[in-house]
Amino acid sequence: MGFLVMILTAVVVVHVYLWRRLVRASTTPGSRLRRVLTWTLVVLAALMVVTMAGSRISGVEVVRVVAWPGYLWLALMFYLFVFGLVAEVPRAIAAFALARGRRTAAGTPPEDRAQDGPATGAGDGPDGGPGTGAVDAVPMDAVPIDASVLARTASGETPAVSHCAVSGPAASGSAASEIATAGTAARGSVSPGRSAGEGPGAGAPAMDRRLFVSRTASAVVAAGALATVGYGVTRALGDPVIERVPVRLPRLDPRMSGLRIAAVSDIHLGPLTGRGHTERIVRMINGLRADVVTIVGDLVDGTVAELGRLATPLRSLESRYGAYFVTGNHEYYTAEGPQEWIEELRSLGVRPLRNERVEITHGGAVLDLAGVNDLGGVPSGDGPDLDKALGGRDANRPVVLLAHQPVQVAQAAAHGVDLQLSGHTHGGQMAPFNLLVTLQQPVVAGLASVPRAGGGDTQVYVTRGAGFWGPPVRVGAPPEITLIELRA
Repeated sequence: MGFLVMILTAVVVVHVYLWRRLVRASTTPGSRLRRVLTWTLVVLAALMVVTMAGSRISGVEVVRVVAWPGYLWLALMFYLFVFGLVAEVPRAIAAFALARGRRTAAGTPPEDRAQDGPATGAGDGPDGGPGTGAVDAVPMDAVPIDASVLARTASGETPAVSHCAVSGPAASGSAASEIATAGTAARGSVSPGRSAGEGPGAGAPAMDRRLFVSRTASAVVAAGALATVGYGVTRALGDPVIERVPVRLPRLDPRMSGLRIAAVSDIHLGPLTGRGHTERIVRMINGLRADVVTIVGDLVDGTVAELGRLATPLRSLESRYGAYFVTGNHEYYTAEGPQEWIEELRSLGVRPLRNERVEITHGGAVLDLAGVNDLGGVPSGDGPDLDKALGGRDANRPVVLLAHQPVQVAQAAAHGVDLQLSGHTHGGQMAPFNLLVTLQQPVVAGLASVPRAGGGDTQVYVTRGAGFWGPPVRVGAPPEITLIELRA
């Protein structure tokens, strides 16, 4: 329940942010475009929630109807949010520049703004007396104005001073002032956002610039997100990358040097994958001619009844010493639990390692291959047990451990494991999400090592997985099948 609440909260927060930045800032109030985009965003948010909830409560065929648009929007929403955050910097710079320009225009002295001719002040009159600048000393109600002046002013004309019913310098200045006052009253009050003293329409260009900046930023954000998701789809649905990784084990018998272990994880058979997804992975693994094949968890996202036909190509896996499987956290997400898949895999010729080990004999030397259950089985009492998997073995032999989550390497090091093979992280799947994965897992992808208490290191290799979870999108983390070659 806590996880669901967290997801719903994140969905609401992100969609509100996208509405404010991409819809409200780029459209005018009350416009049809704003209404259409707002409702589109609401529908997409609801579709995404239904998709994620439906994977738990509905059959695969029902989920398939909404899974593609729902998960694709999840990916697009993620990258709209990411690109939107990146765009905040240039957006803030542009807003600052526009605001500074408006403040500069509003603070310009009147004599700099007047372009119609030089103003005359005190002492500029014909007799050296007060000119138009002396109008401030004359009460406005003391100067009668011809009604035609106001009429012409209201119509947009500029009446001559001679139409005033007064004469003389002071009267001339007063008339000019009244004309200006009347013209302002006739044309209406200053529009919002326009500073006093600015010319007609002075506020409009500034508003147009703000709207232009917002629309430009929104277009860049949308284009970047669409291009990224499009690229990510091609990577996720394309062939996995073959990573050939040599690993040296100090305790490995030289006679076993060159042993090849194919490792694949996170195949994630589910509503967005077909039988062809499994067939391609099997074909690529068989092409490696591995001595041992290992499936390191998260094989499925559903029940045997829903996905059994998608898993049947695993029967064709080829290797010298067999194919082995350990559970991942997703095997525990169905109501039936992992046991039905354990039996299904046995029938397909893949041996599950349930907190147990087997001996791999090669070239007259022996290596222990152990496997432990995933941490997702802890609540149901089916969690990892390294004491059971490794207890009583010959400590002089090297041991390779299959454990779905990299975080289990700390326990593996304490038990003297030489090499741990893991998955779970997908390499982050969609960058920059890989930065968040580091908060939970010690290794996101690739080979790393952890010091052992008794000396030496426990190495851990984390494969990026051959499938995807949720959106069929991979950015910065292409799908992977790994070929580990052990060397003495």
